[in-house]
Amino acid sequence: MTDGNQFKAALWSDIEHIYRAILAHPFITGLADGTLPRPAFQHFITQDAHYLRDYARVLTLCATKAAHDDDVAMFASHSAGAVAAEQELHAWLLAELGTTAEDAADVPVMPTTLAYTSYLMASAYRGSYAEAVGAVLPCYWLYARVGTHLRAAGSPDPLYARWIEAYADPSFQDVTNEVLTAAARVAWESSAGVEILMRQRSLGAARYEYLFWDAAWRLEEWPV
Repeated sequence: MTDGNQFKAALWSDIEHIYRAILAHPFITGLADGTLPRPAFQHFITQDAHYLRDYARVLTLCATKAAHDDDVAMFASHSAGAVAAEQELHAWLLAELGTTAEDAADVPVMPTTLAYTSYLMASAYRGSYAEAVGAVLPCYWLYARVGTHLRAAGSPDPLYARWIEAYADPSFQDVTNEVLTAAARVAWESSAGVEILMRQRSLGAARYEYLFWDAAWRLEEWPV
């Protein structure tokens, strides 16, 4: 049983070095200065569409396992929101990139995407509610932090600026804070052992977040 603010500080201390590595990655710096090659961004958006479909399923599992009615409603709402994000923002971005959501759906799921979604699914299906929350949290938290950082830096590319704005938007920051509050409540109601599992799941997911950016930068393909 750990104070909520202390637990959030501990969670962030686990992943802050990954956040710093993400900010320094050429994919992110390329978003900020407008030099990111379009094929890398298209790879990212296409794989993110695959990712969000499974992420929405994992959020539904979080809602199923939640003990508090507020958390059930929150994760159910976020699951629907993940699908909406895929259908709206991705459709617009893909059209600007000269393709369609239908074409993107035909692109194979790449190794990092499959590994990350499999990790989330395993955490949610086989783990406790606390583990599931720990696993989904970095996707919210890191995107909110990266979005805020990139908005401050700005981007001369209108396409990249539109993507940045979606995650720097106050509404997404509010959604992230809702999940942080749920995570802190779980920690407060749980044993030290459960807190450790949550932190382990969070760290693993944060590492996959870095790898996801890197895979897009490398235009990752199946090697065989």
